Amino acid sequence: MSESPFKDSPPLTDRVNAYDEAHFATYLRLLDAAEEGADWREVAKIVFGLDVDADPERAKQMHDSHLARARWMTEQGYRHLLEPRMQ
Repeated sequence: MSESPFKDSPPLTDRVNAYDEAHFATYLRLLDAAEEGADWREVAKIVFGLDVDADPERAKQMHDSHLARARWMTEQGYRHLLEPRMQ
């Protein structure tokens, strides 16, 4: 079995971090699913590849923490992406 590319919770930093950058597409999928009213169980199964029935608490926490980080990206984190990068 291969190791999951997802942590149980994304690292919470004041700026966009490498984990965020690696998971932009995941964040967009979570935001789209939330907007459509998709059931978190189905989203956790599809997006994270989790067996929700085997560990529902972990699956819920993983879904909710990543969705919260995705929302943070839309409210605050994106600003850091617009800043010029030092070379």
